[in-house]
Amino acid sequence: MNVGLFTTMTNPEDRNDPWKESLACYEDIVDDVVVVGSDWPYEFSWDHIGKTFHSGFQQCKTDWVIRMDLDYFFHEKDVKRLHQALFEHKDAPAIAFPQYQFFSPERYQIKTLICIALNKKVFPSIKLNGGGDLCLPTIDGKLINPWSVPIANIPVWQYDTVFRTKEIISEDRARFARAWYRYFNDWGDRGGGTPEEAFEAWFKGVSGKYTKHTFKSKIENHPKYIQKKLASIKKDYFGYDLFGLKNNTTFKIKETFRGYKLNKTIEYRSVI
Repeated sequence: MNVGLFTTMTNPEDRNDPWKESLACYEDIVDDVVVVGSDWPYEFSWDHIGKTFHSGFQQCKTDWVIRMDLDYFFHEKDVKRLHQALFEHKDAPAIAFPQYQFFSPERYQIKTLICIALNKKVFPSIKLNGGGDLCLPTIDGKLINPWSVPIANIPVWQYDTVFRTKEIISEDRARFARAWYRYFNDWGDRGGGTPEEAFEAWFKGVSGKYTKHTFKSKIENHPKYIQKKLASIKKDYFGYDLFGLKNNTTFKIKETFRGYKLNKTIEYRSVI
């Protein structure tokens, strides 16, 4: 059994993506790493996301293919268990993992389950064109439900905009908002097409999400690849103080219970 991985990367230095750290992680855990997205146009059609993902899937010539955003990491202590899960469930179309969403190094939420390990050998017809964002895996036009496939209690550590400035976030969110509007003919929860409108909508969203970050972590508990970068976050990066949210957020007891309930459910359902 061999394992490949693909990720997307477009102007990572300009976007402050942790790309060097990510690639170091990926190269340690799989046999082949494919990078797509270098030709991503500045103004793009929303379905370009799924098409780019699917191009990465197609370019991987391995039995299993793992899709990783450039801010996704696996912990080095989980690599053996990851390969064990893939080997033991070689007839499953996919394997789902819990996603740990970080805005800063100290807190996270178990956001959801994500199907990012895809069995290309047995299910070569998988496409990445489903869900609201048109980029989740499907088979014969049907979305792969992460609760219907084997669940591995191996977290995907996500560092969502941790290393970006307000200016980078504003421009990036506006670009994606315009792409959404061109494709769906509405702004949804993306505010509008200007950096100011898009940032305001994004910040409102993360303000609500941060109240769910009830689990705590220390930098030394993070994957080794990202620890140094987390320890040296600059003051103008979102991950430094979340643009003021860090000291102005109340964490509700019900969100603590919700997080632990989801964690226990994943532990109970996990195959490894």
